Amino acid sequence: MKKLSLLMLVFGAITMLAGCEPLTIFNPKGPNAETLSNTIILSIITMAFILLVVYTLLAFMLTKYRASKAAADYEPPHEEGSHLLEIIWTVIPIIIVAFLAVVTVRTTSTVEARPDGYDNQEPLVIYASSSNWKWHFSYPEQGIETVNYVNLPVDRAIEFKLYSFGPITSFWIPQLAGQKYAMSDMVTTIHLAADEVGSFMGRNSNFNGRGFAEMEFEAQSMTQQDFDKWVMDVKTHEKPLTEEKFNELLTAEHVGRSSYSSTHLEFRPAPMEHSEHMNMNHTEDSTDSETETHSH
Repeated sequence: MKKLSLLMLVFGAITMLAGCEPLTIFNPKGPNAETLSNTIILSIITMAFILLVVYTLLAFMLTKYRASKAAADYEPPHEEGSHLLEIIWTVIPIIIVAFLAVVTVRTTSTVEARPDGYDNQEPLVIYASSSNWKWHFSYPEQGIETVNYVNLPVDRAIEFKLYSFGPITSFWIPQLAGQKYAMSDMVTTIHLAADEVGSFMGRNSNFNGRGFAEMEFEAQSMTQQDFDKWVMDVKTHEKPLTEEKFNELLTAEHVGRSSYSSTHLEFRPAPMEHSEHMNMNHTEDSTDSETETHSH
């Protein structure tokens, strides 16, 4: 009966997983996303190898030391423990954890920087701000803004500046980059680049209320020529974003896609960036210390 229940549980899990959307994180379309995907695959292979070794040893022990039809008064011979084996099974987990830690630190350092191959290129800066439950994308260089969709030129470094007009959210485009939190009191930065033309789904990966499931957006990569054409079309045909209209967008819970020929940064600037905030606090602390020193 227990075996039947276990089989039904496994079958149900497989059936539910079959209906899930594809794991797009394993189909990267940018250098930073590829780095993350490779790290995840390496971690899975490492853990699968550990499980294989553990289950193989388990099967060996169960077979070798299974109960036998010995006499009731049989007493097995005394065996001393092996110091070598104890050292081995202590050192091996340390090596595994250290290996995965080094890989994780290197991966984190790589994806936090500008993508490889784009070091000498000026990035396109886009301010991505969230509100309940939508995304606003401001292009300060182009002077335009979009809601619930973002267009990107291929083969160019993109630098998203993230913040929120409400609760903490998490900006995530699985095929282009990892996730990073957007908060109300500071700006965080995430770097990415698209290697090919395509349409990729982005979302908020941090549960923040009843509208969480609908908080998705499309990130479309296109050639630089098509991107420039799209920017010109928005500037020519769309209305400017007024403060009144922006307040309406912030108040509305769910809205569709829209475009504007100006940005909200003009009348509602983004919070101070985290790095600048830290430097300013450090400068103020230093100034206060110097003042106290001189006063003494």
